[in-house]
Amino acid sequence: MKKNNMRTPKEKEKILKEFYLGKLGRNEICRKYNISTKTLAEWRIKYKKFGIDGLKSNTGKSKGGNKGLGVKKGKTNEEKLKLKIMRLEIENARLKKGYLVKGGGDQKEYVTTLDENTK
Repeated sequence: MKKNNMRTPKEKEKILKEFYLGKLGRNEICRKYNISTKTLAEWRIKYKKFGIDGLKSNTGKSKGGNKGLGVKKGKTNEEKLKLKIMRLEIENARLKKGYLVKGGGDQKEYVTTLDENTK
């Protein structure tokens, strides 16, 4: 077993094949390879649906340039534009009510721009 418990798709496939052969039951396989029954079940579902490609890990560092943009990796151009429109609509509604945002993060402050005598 690897130190960080990360297994390659080939290793996961080998464990699943051993399970499917039926020589060891679910609990025995899980004990032998130090995995949870939930993990084994997830691997089985992914393997049945997508084959060995379904066993590739989706964890780890991403290789994207979206850091700090507020946009998650994988969004289409259309989804990015819809998100931007939604943010602008929220800001527009806030401005119509007479509020400005000063600062950012923990220092964010909402300040009214309307005088008391204004309608």
